[in-house]
Amino acid sequence: MKKILVTGGAGFVGSHLVDRLVKEKYKVTVIDNLSSGNIKNLSKSFKKIDFIKVDISNYKKLVQKLNNKKFNYCVHLAALADIVPSINNPEDYFNSNVVGTFNILNILKKQKISKIVYSASSSCYGFPKKFPTDESSSINPQYPYALTKRMGEELVEHWGQIYKIPFISLRFFNIYGPRSRTSGTYGAVLGVFLAQKIAKKPFTVVGNGKQTRDFTYVEDIVDVICSALKSKVKNQIFNVGSGKTYSINYLTKLIGGKKIYIPKRPGEPDCTFADISKIKKILKWRPKFTLEKGISEVINNISYWKDAPLWNPKSIKSATKDWFKYLS
Repeated sequence: MKKILVTGGAGFVGSHLVDRLVKEKYKVTVIDNLSSGNIKNLSKSFKKIDFIKVDISNYKKLVQKLNNKKFNYCVHLAALADIVPSINNPEDYFNSNVVGTFNILNILKKQKISKIVYSASSSCYGFPKKFPTDESSSINPQYPYALTKRMGEELVEHWGQIYKIPFISLRFFNIYGPRSRTSGTYGAVLGVFLAQKIAKKPFTVVGNGKQTRDFTYVEDIVDVICSALKSKVKNQIFNVGSGKTYSINYLTKLIGGKKIYIPKRPGEPDCTFADISKIKKILKWRPKFTLEKGISEVINNISYWKDAPLWNPKSIKSATKDWFKYLS
């Protein structure tokens, strides 16, 4: 039985991945500090995995908790996300996304691991000048979150070169689906809209709603991670997206409900749009979910968010003020 370490395995993407890996008969060890992850997300698989609560930025405790465990693979998903909180607390993001990645790599280099799959971010491109955006586009992270995720990716690349740890880095574009986070002020737009729909409130659309995003369904993300693990391909960086881009106005239409418009937040790109030709050619992967199909799945599972806190116009406007504060 192949042994795999999943960091951040109680989170949105991680928990979906763990369910798949358990189904495919991997022996799964999950580490998560539960700062944003939730044990509830692992309800399907908890009895079949080894769960360890630990912060990856604390190397001493990480070593103690793993207790000389050996792994064939690692999927490194653990990270702090969101832009404005990273501006407020850059040290926290550096410790989690850079020091934490360094610590994981430092443990793995002592083992003969077959591959590490790193969850990178399309935010490394900043404000792309080319659409769709391919992997050769300029790297231009705008905020500490994007910078620290890119630094983690560079560590993975460097460890692959120096310590011969085979890797694949996946630059994810706008992931959505069941179990996505709905708390906080700065998270993904779909989480905002779902909480508002549950509360029977209008959707708060930032700007004119014509900005577009490459929304990627979580099951497609899980598929590509599993493909990366099983493939003989190594030491590559890939964009992972739907290969299409949709307006926020169209998203609200699919979810269904009234909307109101609030001031645009400066610093956000008008478009995200992944060029996925490289991953189609080399890894032989392509997305299966259209946005229409994915949103249908989300709505069918909307009961999962019944206790979600309300994302209200007041909190979103407060977030907008923070954007202006840091970008003025």
